[in-house]
Amino acid sequence: MTTSALHKPVLFEEAIEAMNIQQDSCCVDGTFGRGGHSAAILDCLGENGCLIALDKDEQAITHGKQEFPGEQRLHLHHCSFSRLREIVEQQGMFGQVNAVLLDLGVSSPQLDDAGRGFSFQQDGPLDMRMDRSSGMSAAQWLATADEAEIARVLWEYGEERFSRRIARAVVEQRELEPLNTTSQLAALIFRASPVKERYKHPATRSFQAIRIHINSELDDLKEGLEQAVDVLAPGGRLVVISFHSLEDRIVKRFMRDKSRGDVMPKGLPVRDSDLKEGILKCIGKPVRAGRGELQENPRARSAIMRIAEKRA
Repeated sequence: MTTSALHKPVLFEEAIEAMNIQQDSCCVDGTFGRGGHSAAILDCLGENGCLIALDKDEQAITHGKQEFPGEQRLHLHHCSFSRLREIVEQQGMFGQVNAVLLDLGVSSPQLDDAGRGFSFQQDGPLDMRMDRSSGMSAAQWLATADEAEIARVLWEYGEERFSRRIARAVVEQRELEPLNTTSQLAALIFRASPVKERYKHPATRSFQAIRIHINSELDDLKEGLEQAVDVLAPGGRLVVISFHSLEDRIVKRFMRDKSRGDVMPKGLPVRDSDLKEGILKCIGKPVRAGRGELQENPRARSAIMRIAEKRA
């Protein structure tokens, strides 16, 4: 299967290069999506290499089984990358993984499918779950959460300055009729927002916030980063692509903290040679999409990729 037949992710070539894949590598694609990265990883691997791919979205796993029939090097798992350690241990590859890739957020196929409810650009059911086999939909959460909780989520995960006004409007609206569709919610947020930004729909931040909350995305990210370091072999690479500041902040701080090692108060009689190095080493500067990619795919403008390597 060639990548040309599959959805091409943002920072595609840059991510594959950053993984530093060898023919006999064991790699993890923690966000399989529609298999674009996985296809390229498999192209880099020899017959003794292996790829462990995970995704919360059952449609992604179904798609993968159809696109890669009989591919013995590929091991697909329907789960979040917050279970990375468990899955790698099941495959008998703990501490032997040469590269872990996490391409965060919602994928273009998910956004473009109105039935998933991720976007206000098309009308559809207010679902937003990446894993529709479990958990509460956005409509169910908005129907039951109290006003303070809704405001907190919109502020913490969307940095929405009108979070309280929007939360109040949601509670008032659901007393009249339930919010079941993306267009209903988008219209409510539009009415509740006293100031409209140029070139940005008022619902943008709120939809992001609700999606992050419904899918526990930031909690999963924190778990997944820790577990990625655990499963990596010495010299193995961790490559993470983020699409908004909340994600990138977590990734940046994690890589920075894991690269610091021992930090002692000034004045202690400790030699530098006695201090332990951090378990990670940051590789290069953060990578952003180039002009050509931005022209082809405007969604790439917010993407930022960070790379770290596990010390030997």
